[in-house]
Amino acid sequence: MTPSAMTATAGEFRAAGTDLSERRRSGVSTGPLVDISAAPDTIGMHWGDDGSLRIGAFTTIAVIAADARVAEAYPGIAASAQGLATPQIRHLATLGGNLAQRSRCWYYRNPHIACLKKGGSDCPARSGNHLYHSAFDLGPCVAPHPSTMAAALLAYEAKITTDRRSSLTIGDLLGDGSNGTADNALQPGEMIKSVTLASPLEGERALYKRAISRTHAEWPLVEVCARVVIKDDAFQFTRLTAGGIAPVPLRLAAVEAALQGKRANVATIAVAAKQATSGAKPLPMTGYKLDLLKGVVQDLLERLAG
Repeated sequence: MTPSAMTATAGEFRAAGTDLSERRRSGVSTGPLVDISAAPDTIGMHWGDDGSLRIGAFTTIAVIAADARVAEAYPGIAASAQGLATPQIRHLATLGGNLAQRSRCWYYRNPHIACLKKGGSDCPARSGNHLYHSAFDLGPCVAPHPSTMAAALLAYEAKITTDRRSSLTIGDLLGDGSNGTADNALQPGEMIKSVTLASPLEGERALYKRAISRTHAEWPLVEVCARVVIKDDAFQFTRLTAGGIAPVPLRLAAVEAALQGKRANVATIAVAAKQATSGAKPLPMTGYKLDLLKGVVQDLLERLAG
C-alpha cells in the first residue's frame, strides 16, 4: 500500500506496495515510482506521558494488531487491525498505506473501463453491478472506501500528520464522499507520517465486527467499531463508526444520540440500532447492507453492555 498521493512530477510513492503492486500488474497504475522507506519518526509506537499514542505511518498492521498495550488502551483499533486482510498482507501493509489505498471497485480495477477515479465522465457501477457498493449514496462515485483502519480511527477521533499538515481528522483526509474523483484529499506528493490517538477515556470499552461474504481475505460488506462508557448502568459516552457502506467511513450519530444517557439494556439497544440506517440511500442492489448494519450495531452494543 502507498502512504501518499501521486506526485505530480516524480511519480507514485511506494512503501510496502501491497495495493500498488496489484494495480501495477493490472495496468490500472502506470508511470514512474518513488520508493520510500521509514524514518525514525514514521515507524513504531510512541506513547505520551498522558497515555496518548502516536503511531508511525510505516508501522505495519501486524505490529498494531499484536501490540498488547494497544489492545488494552484502544481495543477497537487492535481488533480492526486483526480483522483485515490476511496474515501475509498484515505483515507488509502499513498504517499509512491502509488509509491511502485506492478503491476496490471492480470497474476501477479494470484497466479497460473508464470511471470517475480514472478520469472518466461517470460511475459505471451505478448502472452496472454494484452488489458490494454503497448503501449511503453521498456523491457521484458509489464505491465504498476500502480502509478498515480509517473506520476504526474515526471512532477514536484520531488526528493525522503529513509532511505538510498536522491535526487532520479522518474527514479532512478522506473528504465527505462528495468528490467522486479521488479516494483521499492528499495533495500531490503529500505523505502521511503518523496517526495520533488521544488517551483513552476512563472506563471505556470497545469492540469491532465485520460482516463478510466469505471466511478469509475479504473486504467487509459492513464493518462497525463501537466505543462506549457505561456508568450507573447507563450509556454516558458512545462512538459508533461504520465502513463498507459509503464512499467514506461514517459516524453513526443517530445511534449515539439515541443511546446517550439511556439505560444500557436490550430494549434501549434494539431501538437505537434501528437508527443506524438514518440517512441511508441504498442502491438497487445494496439494500441488504442496511439489515447487516443494524444487526452488527445491535450485536456489538449488547456485548458491550453485557
